[in-house]
Amino acid sequence: MASAGEYSLLRLILLLASALFIAGLWMPIATIEQFFIFDNQISVLSGLWELATGGQLVLFVLILLFSVLLPLAKMGLLWSILLVPQQSTSPRSKRLLHIMHDFGRWSMLDVFVVAMLVVGVKLTAVADMETHLGLYLFCSGILLTMGVTARVAYWHRH
Repeated sequence: MASAGEYSLLRLILLLASALFIAGLWMPIATIEQFFIFDNQISVLSGLWELATGGQLVLFVLILLFSVLLPLAKMGLLWSILLVPQQSTSPRSKRLLHIMHDFGRWSMLDVFVVAMLVVGVKLTAVADMETHLGLYLFCSGILLTMGVTARVAYWHRH
């Protein structure tokens, strides 16, 4: 089990991860410029809105689930474990932590989609894409959360 200092450090990292993740949802992740005339800035949330209103419901649900709801649920579980360490020993918390750790890798799904989009746009002559701070904040929040999850899962295995 972890010491009080480790719990404090992980709480601080999780606070940073939560802030980065939420900022990354709202801030622009990219600007797509077409024909040197049209600019379109997108964020994770505005991209989800475009998918929903554009009729791409399957993709909307997948990205919403794996890139927004799953990371938020994982953060909530981690907060409950790190704020009330006694709760982390319950069988339910252990099972949820294990599930979140296993499925947490899917929370990077939209980062891979954006990366593929960037590569695709860079290969065309009609559009250009510029990435923004929101993408890096979002990715940092996800990666820090994955690190905290791995550490807490390690405590439960040993």
